[in-house]
Amino acid sequence: MHLPDGFLSPPVWGLLDGLALATVGGCVLVLRRRLPEDAVPRMGMLGAFVFAAQLVNVPVAAGTSGHLLGGVLVASLLGPAAATLVMASVFAIQCLLFQDGGILALGANVVNMGLSGTIGGFLLLRLLLRLLPARARKLALFLAAWFTVVGSSALVALELAASGTVPLLSSLAAMVGVHAIIGLVEGAITVAVVRFVARVRPEVLAGTVLDPQVPGGAL
Repeated sequence: MHLPDGFLSPPVWGLLDGLALATVGGCVLVLRRRLPEDAVPRMGMLGAFVFAAQLVNVPVAAGTSGHLLGGVLVASLLGPAAATLVMASVFAIQCLLFQDGGILALGANVVNMGLSGTIGGFLLLRLLLRLLPARARKLALFLAAWFTVVGSSALVALELAASGTVPLLSSLAAMVGVHAIIGLVEGAITVAVVRFVARVRPEVLAGTVLDPQVPGGAL
């Protein structure tokens, strides 16, 4: 889903670069005012995990493969502001050091694969946790991760269509169809990692949206 340079028109990538820069900058200001000391090593560890996990591509169909995005996973453990900074750093390193995604399209990739999960997916997760029964926390986490992947693919399709690169219906059908399957993998990995953390380091969930002390029990 990493967009290279040349696929988006200047107005589209310029708008997305500005949106990404403004959002990441706002998150930095939030973190400067309130960031627990123990959050810094967790940000580093989760950033390293997401970076390594995104190197593993899972075959889907017709020569297509997908990889973990991780936005909902990181946001559920760190909160949206810290997660946004972590994901933006991952995509910047991938772009600048490994040429995975274009430099001019970096803002688009941060929005599509980062902010869609760290902010959009996080808000969806909170909504689902309120709407679903307490015993359905794993389902809420799975659905938030799945919808994030599908939503991210739809964003890419819309941006390509707005740039005149690919017709909208063709782009939506191709992107959403494939990523609906990839989203299943994303959801399963997200639930598995959070359940593992809840078993071995339950204190990490303290104060998060998935805090096991909240009525309903742990994952």
